[in-house]
Amino acid sequence: MADNYLEKRYEEVFGRDGAGRKSAPHRPSLDTLLLRNRSFRGYDKDYVVHRRQLDAMIAVNPKVASSINLQRLRFRPVVKGPEADAVGRHIRMGRGLPELHLPFPGTEPEAFIVVCSTVPENPGIDIDLGISLQSMLLKAVEMGLGGLIIRNFDREPVREALGLPFEPVAVLAVGKPAERIELVPVHEGDNLGYYRKDGTHYVPKLTAEDLTLK
Repeated sequence: MADNYLEKRYEEVFGRDGAGRKSAPHRPSLDTLLLRNRSFRGYDKDYVVHRRQLDAMIAVNPKVASSINLQRLRFRPVVKGPEADAVGRHIRMGRGLPELHLPFPGTEPEAFIVVCSTVPENPGIDIDLGISLQSMLLKAVEMGLGGLIIRNFDREPVREALGLPFEPVAVLAVGKPAERIELVPVHEGDNLGYYRKDGTHYVPKLTAEDLTLK
């Protein structure tokens, strides 16, 4: 399984749970969920994401933080069908690897959660958006799925295609991942651009030591 590969590889490179301890069996730790939560740009089209799975992801939002508790984000689930096709035509994935024209044919996402804001974007909305998207993705990982946060999309066509009453500010692609992603430890000053080699997607990540101010 790709998830097992990621966990084993992470332990080899970064050291088990970061403190040298193994996670309890059959109970993924937060570190494990975070590790599995990668930015997937290729999905298994034989697996169909159901509305109830998207609803379960949306349901995390009443449990997470919101700036001044205003809760101004709204969520539109989109399952496989004409609406998903319409959204898919207006998103762009893999900006860091434009030469590959991701996603590859036959691996496109077919389910989405479109996130809207009831007010114009502001710093508070941006904070709420990051918390919401990350939390929903962690829920997806818990269910054996994966996803991709997409901000590079055509807002007005997506809004029109779905008949949204508010402006969309992000699209969350959801599906069963069909690619291998590996984290690569790097240090301050190294190249942080992700890349692909022999079918594996590599993501450079600064170490905790480099991120910690002395």
